[in-house]
Amino acid sequence: MSIEKIMDILQKQKLVGGVVSNTAMERHDFVQALVRKQQDAEIAAFIETEPSAELGAALDALPLEDAKLLWSKIPADRENDVLWEISDARREELADGREPDFEGSKVRVFELVDGRVRQKPISSRKDLEGLKPIWVDLVNTSKAERAYIGAHFDVELPDPLDATDLEVTARFYVEENDDIHMHSNFLRSREGDSRSVPVALILHSGVLFSLRDEELPVFRLQRQRAITQPGYVNDCTDVLLDLYGADVEFSADSLENIYATLGKVGHLVLNEAVTDEQAALILANIAEEEDQNGRIRSNILDTQRALNFLMRAHLLTAQQVEDAKQILRNIESLNSHTAFLFDKINFLMDATIGFININQNKRVNQLTVFSVVFMPINILAGIGGMSEFSMMTEGIPWPVSYASFVVASALIGFITYRALKHFEKKRLTSLQEFKK
Repeated sequence: MSIEKIMDILQKQKLVGGVVSNTAMERHDFVQALVRKQQDAEIAAFIETEPSAELGAALDALPLEDAKLLWSKIPADRENDVLWEISDARREELADGREPDFEGSKVRVFELVDGRVRQKPISSRKDLEGLKPIWVDLVNTSKAERAYIGAHFDVELPDPLDATDLEVTARFYVEENDDIHMHSNFLRSREGDSRSVPVALILHSGVLFSLRDEELPVFRLQRQRAITQPGYVNDCTDVLLDLYGADVEFSADSLENIYATLGKVGHLVLNEAVTDEQAALILANIAEEEDQNGRIRSNILDTQRALNFLMRAHLLTAQQVEDAKQILRNIESLNSHTAFLFDKINFLMDATIGFININQNKRVNQLTVFSVVFMPINILAGIGGMSEFSMMTEGIPWPVSYASFVVASALIGFITYRALKHFEKKRLTSLQEFKK
C-alpha cells in the first residue's frame, strides 16, 4: 500500500512538473519553485507518516531514479533506521554502501575469556565478525536489526512483546533444533513507575539471547557481577539462572521498600486522630503499595514457573539444579512475605476507612448537638410568633416583652448546651478510666 502510494505521488509530481516546465507563463521561475516546494512538502508528509520498514520496502521497489529522490528527502535522524530495512544492493546505490549502525538500540555481546566475562563493544555489523559469545543482550532493537543478528548467529529472534500468552506451554518450550525459548516478566520499579517488562530469552548453541524493549536494573546488576567477578558464570545457562536469581533479589528489595512505606503509613493510621486529607493520602499510598505487592507476587510466580520448566526438561547440570533449588527456596520465603503484606494492607485499609467513618460520625454528632441546643429556642420562637403571645403580654410594653423573650430563649439555650457538655465530659472521663 505504501509503495503504491509513493509511486502515485511521484507519478503525479512528474506530470505536474512536466506541464509547468513546458508552459510559457509570466514569472515562470517563481511558479516552478512554488510547485517544487509543494511537492517536497507532500513527500515529507508521506515520509513522516510511514514507518521505517515501509520506507525501506518502497526504496527497494521503486526505480533507481525515484528511489534516489525519496532517499534524498529522508531526514538525517531516520536514515540509519531505514538503512536496516533496505537490501545491500540498493544500499550500495543510495548510500554508497554505508553500513547501518546500532544507534537507536543497545546491543551488548559478552564472551568468556579465561574464566571472566568480557563485554565486546558493538556499534556496527562488522563488529559481530569472529565473536564467540555466551550472552547477547539486545535492548530496543528493530525488526531488521533482530533479523540481521539472528541470521548472523543462525537463530530466529522474536519481538519480546509478541509473547503475551499466559499458558506455560506457549511461553516455555524446546524447539526441534534444541533451542530453548522462554518468555518471562522482569520487575522494573521506579518511583511512580513500577511495572513488569516482558523479556524473551533464547538458549541457542551455547549462547543466551535476551531481548527486551527497555533497560532493567536486573540486567544491569547481572552484567556488573559477571564482568567484575571471575568464575561467576561458566556458560550461558549460568547466565540465565543468575538473571532469575537477580530478579528474585530485586523483588526482595522492593518488598523491603513496601515494608518501609507501610510502616510510615501505619504510624499515621495509629494516631488518635486522622483528618480526611490524611486519610485520602493514606489510601493512595496503600493502593500503590498493594499494586506493587501484587506485581511482585506475579513476577516471582513467573520466575518459579520458568525454573520448574528448566528442571523438568533436564536442561541443567547437577550444580545448576542446586542453584535453581536455592532460588526456588528464596521464592517460597518471598511468597510468605507477600501474603503477610496483603494482610497488613487490608488491616490498614480497614483502619483508615474506620477513621473516615469516625470523622463522619463526629460531624453528624455536631449537627445533633446544634439541633438539640436550638430545639427549645425554636419552640419558644414558634410560641412567640403566635397571636396568643400578644394577649399574654397585654399591658406590657412590647420592647420589654420581646426583650425578655429573647433573654429567656438565650438562657434556655445556654443551659441546654452546658448540660450536654457536662454529659460529654462524664463520658470522656469514663472512657479514659477504661483505657487505664
